[in-house]
Amino acid sequence: MKIVIVGAGEVGFSIASTLSAEGHDVNVVEQDEARAAKAEEELNARVVRGNGARPQVLYDAGVRKGCDVDFLVACTDRDEANILSCWIAKHAGVKRVIARARGLEFTDSLTWAQDLGIDMMVSPERSVAREILELLSVSTAVHTAELLGGRAAIYAFRVAPESPLVGMSLQQFRKQNPDLIAIVVYVERPDQEDVVPDGNMVFEKDDLCYVVSYREQAWKLEELFQLHSSHPLKRVFVVGGGKLGFQVAYRLETGYKGVEIRLIDHDRDRCERLATELGTTLVLNGDGADEVLLTEEGIDSADGYVCATEYDEVNLVYGTIAKSLGAQKAIAVVRRRLYQEMPSLMPIDAVVDPNEALASLILRYIRYPGNSKALSIIEKIDAEMLEVVLSEKHRLEGTPLAQLGIPKGVLVALVGRGKNVFVPDGTTRLKSGDHVVLFASTAQMPVAAEFFG
Repeated sequence: MKIVIVGAGEVGFSIASTLSAEGHDVNVVEQDEARAAKAEEELNARVVRGNGARPQVLYDAGVRKGCDVDFLVACTDRDEANILSCWIAKHAGVKRVIARARGLEFTDSLTWAQDLGIDMMVSPERSVAREILELLSVSTAVHTAELLGGRAAIYAFRVAPESPLVGMSLQQFRKQNPDLIAIVVYVERPDQEDVVPDGNMVFEKDDLCYVVSYREQAWKLEELFQLHSSHPLKRVFVVGGGKLGFQVAYRLETGYKGVEIRLIDHDRDRCERLATELGTTLVLNGDGADEVLLTEEGIDSADGYVCATEYDEVNLVYGTIAKSLGAQKAIAVVRRRLYQEMPSLMPIDAVVDPNEALASLILRYIRYPGNSKALSIIEKIDAEMLEVVLSEKHRLEGTPLAQLGIPKGVLVALVGRGKNVFVPDGTTRLKSGDHVVLFASTAQMPVAAEFFG
């Protein structure tokens, strides 16, 4: 495919790197000289210097009347520039255009995108806020991503040394927990080679297991892996009153009864505005690392501390301070890939990356349009979860899974059928309308997507 990417920041660079590595013809437009030079040096892509909202610059990148460009992705930090880039591209004949929107007002309604002819206008704040809430609710999970519209999810749990799973095979695990709707799809082992498990795999202490499960059974997984069961949230601190911090506080208010929410921001004007927009949240004008303030507000009994300022380093350091003062779980928002490994280097329980979430969403749309509903890219283990909806009279309908000839390395993790979610086995026969959750390596997923139509 021919793809033009406007903006070579974290998001654009990530998308360009992935797509060019897959062999697509990629043109990158960037007006910042340092970013353009980095893209030119490190990407297998053509780089055009200039403002991507200007017709002549886009013309130089191949966006012109009668062009054969398949996708244009506008992902700069300026919403208006992204929208204008897409508008120009659509009128030049680009087949599909995608715009990043930092302002949530652009994605509150589909009308904005439709009226402008934009195929997809995306903002990651809502999906990242959902991920943060899931991490807070399932306190021992170090990674999570929702599937099947929130009915299921993938969780990463570490096997505690005292867990009953230590020394148990995966086959025994399934036999002893027949009512557990869960499947272990990948295992990371410290200082050892990672494992794609089969029934003979034996759990070891400190294994980091990626488990796909029915959401309501996450508490059971916690008990098995960590000998811990999360209790209802009672007190949560949110630092940073930007779009993401607001979304977390708002969703806590509307989705979790009885939780005490403290939102801290250093900007007084912003605090006054947030106080009028939020309901039960206590908005505090101050420093999210102020020990006196945190102690007075009960940080020592907090279930969670979410630091969502604009600065990655601040979020990581503030999260560490909150942990030292007694917060049960600290989550830091980071936007640079460099900081993805920080939970293993400092006392932060989890990091979430809005840029990664946005890049994942855009890549799903480019790679798997059609009937693919959701994609979770787990970069750390170079794997993907893809949700596919089987069309009516699908060629795979009615045949047992064991007889389908599913490509090696592709796992059918879950099936959603109506209101039911279950882990299939070799005798399971798929039906039209089934939501099938697939697990595969990033390299193998296109093969899986093609096989399932």
